[in-house]
This record gives sequence, structure tokens and C-alpha cells, in this order.
Amino acid sequence: MLVRRLIEDDLDSVRALRLRALRDNPEAFGSTYEETLARGNEWMRQRLRSKEDETFYLGAFEGNLVGMVGYYREDSIKTRHKGYVVSMFVAPESRGLGAGKALLQALIARARQIEGLQQLHLAVVTTNQPAYQLYRSLGFEVYGTEPRALKSGGEYWDEHLMVLRLLP
Repeated sequence: MLVRRLIEDDLDSVRALRLRALRDNPEAFGSTYEETLARGNEWMRQRLRSKEDETFYLGAFEGNLVGMVGYYREDSIKTRHKGYVVSMFVAPESRGLGAGKALLQALIARARQIEGLQQLHLAVVTTNQPAYQLYRSLGFEVYGTEPRALKSGGEYWDEHLMVLRLLP
């Protein structure tokens, strides 16, 4: 399995995987399939072009793109010590093969090289036990749970808020 930074040339594959994630697991993401379709390609194109210490996406490849994870950093002086893990998704047929772990390990390794970055944050829907267990296995700790963090129609999902301290 190859894990590498996603670039603008990967845009079509990234968009297809992102739309699949939103369609297959709508409860796990803050964006909706419809919102992402309406945004078009430019939104993701800009993120794929960003400076690596501000925003980047990593992809796991088994021939094709089978998983991805994103990172962005706060830009306020008082919050630049924090980065966020976002958009984590591995295609169902590739789950259990190490793609998710490889993506997160690569993201954490890159994050440790970013000057001034001290911690990574993420949110995971409380019903997604496989993702929660993966994050815990890599050192993320729950620091709170947001009730009804996401809502679609009349259904709500709570999210665990997790942190990984990069510095002691």
C-alpha cells in the first residue's frame, strides 16, 4: 500500500472518494453529499494546492485511491498550536487491511515536523467504534463528548472530541 500526499492531479479520484464517503456514511461527516456537489471542484482544488503546514490531504493507494485523510491548522496566533484531522475515510472493501492506520500514522509523522504544532484534534461519531478504537490505538484521548453534534433530518449523532498531544 502506498500512502502519499494528494495533489491537484488526484482531484477526480479525491472527489469521487469524498462523494462516496458522504453517500455511504453521511452520519460521519459535517458536510453533506449535496453541499459537496454544489461546491464543485474548486473548493478541493484549493486545498490540494495549500502549503503543507496549513492544509494537506493524504491518500492510501492499492492501485486506486482507497482511503484519505485531511489535516488543517488553526490560523489565529493563539490557536496555531492546534491542528485538525478531518475527512477520514477508507472504502468499505479496503477496511481492515491497514489503510486507515497507515494514513493516520503518516499524518501524525508529518504533523510532528510542523514547527509550533503541539496537538492534533479530531471528532468521531460515538457510534463509529472501529474508527474510535483506531484513534485510541494511536494515542488520541477523549476530552469531551458533544451531544447532538450532527443532525440530518430528525436524527442526531453525538461526537467524541479527541486530542493527541505531540509534545509532552
